[in-house]
Amino acid sequence: MNLREFDAYVERHAAPFIADVAEFCALPSVAAERRHLPETADWTCQRLEKAGFRTQKFAVGDSPSAIWAEMGEGPRTLLFYNHYDVQPAEPLDLWESDPFVLTEREGCLYARGVADDKADLLSRLHAVEAWRATQGKLPLRVRWLIEGEEEVGSVHLAEIVARHGQLWKADGCVWEGSGRDEEERPLIYCGVRGMLYIELHVRTLERDLHSMLGGVVPNALWRLIGALSCLRGPEGRVAVEGMRERVRPFNEAEREALSRLPFDAEKRAASWGAPRLVRGLDGQEALEELLNQPTANIAGLWGGYSGPGAKTVIPATAHAKMDFRLVPDLTADEAFRLIAEHLRRHGFDDVEVVRLSGLDPARTPVDHPVVAMAAHAWEDLGAAQPARYPTMPATGPACIVINQLGVPTVMTGGVSWPGDRIHSPNENIREADYYTAVRYWGRYMARFAAHSL
Repeated sequence: MNLREFDAYVERHAAPFIADVAEFCALPSVAAERRHLPETADWTCQRLEKAGFRTQKFAVGDSPSAIWAEMGEGPRTLLFYNHYDVQPAEPLDLWESDPFVLTEREGCLYARGVADDKADLLSRLHAVEAWRATQGKLPLRVRWLIEGEEEVGSVHLAEIVARHGQLWKADGCVWEGSGRDEEERPLIYCGVRGMLYIELHVRTLERDLHSMLGGVVPNALWRLIGALSCLRGPEGRVAVEGMRERVRPFNEAEREALSRLPFDAEKRAASWGAPRLVRGLDGQEALEELLNQPTANIAGLWGGYSGPGAKTVIPATAHAKMDFRLVPDLTADEAFRLIAEHLRRHGFDDVEVVRLSGLDPARTPVDHPVVAMAAHAWEDLGAAQPARYPTMPATGPACIVINQLGVPTVMTGGVSWPGDRIHSPNENIREADYYTAVRYWGRYMARFAAHSL
């Protein structure tokens, strides 16, 4: 690989690269609102085809399309995973610029979806174009799996892959996301936590009543609060019987990787805007809790009256949204069963539990060749020694590729950084990180094509 020509091409094409990012981010492909998803899928296919990829779209019913793309030939097949959907931009009043107009401020590019995951996708595409322009034909086959429902739990992806899985078979996969940590070290993640997303619904009365009856009739919110309280202990740990018992401990290689990762609780808490971590967690204990323990999170709670002024009412209904982060060997199906049984066992059989989505946890061994290649590509770029994590705290549908297709997967080379504000107003990337990502993917493809897996 002629690195000088490749890097010079990236430098010369900085303006058209960012113009692509701006055009992609201008499409408000909000999965939760089913906004502009067909148009964004079409744009993605057209841009891939312009680069020389063959593409095809797949859907289940009226679900957003998943995209297959392929280019190149050779003994190795590399799979890229990305998504074209984004989170809602609200609250809009907290944005300093239009969320769907890419805006540069002090070296950062601001837009909804720029960090998660549109710039990440395009950095890989631009790397392929830079390779073909400076090196010739790709020395490997590149396949792509791109979906439009990642931000709502990838609810149809497993079915699509089950039907057409051979199209996405590969020797290795690089996932979306990742970036750099507070010390500017590149991040390598070898897996994801799973997630179960549920709603709880309680009805205690036929209708709201006057609160003068509060001592003799049941209040739906109090009932719901009781149910929520029994799901998590006072110290913040999941209290559902059987969930923590199913946690697979880190193995020796994973613990060694973990031991190389410093964790400053005070600095991390400050970066998250928190006064402290729960239970005074720090160091390796904090990392283990963050990466290899299930969680029980209340994402939303509503019922009764919450308007201005006072209304003395006993709510007849109450509702909550919860997400449970899962780790091996706790699947989403098993977690849902355990939660329902736990509520019944504790006398809350009147609480309706509705499953909205679920993804299983998945990991690739930290010493797998696709992980080693990821680290070596950073060395080729002259970057700092990467931080190698056995898994990331977040969730994605990697289980579909790792568990369902059997493809070893690594997450690295992304454009995220600690100030990127993903899922929040003023989401952004650092422009310099974008060009670094393009250069990184050139080096990773060279490594991948030459390695015997």
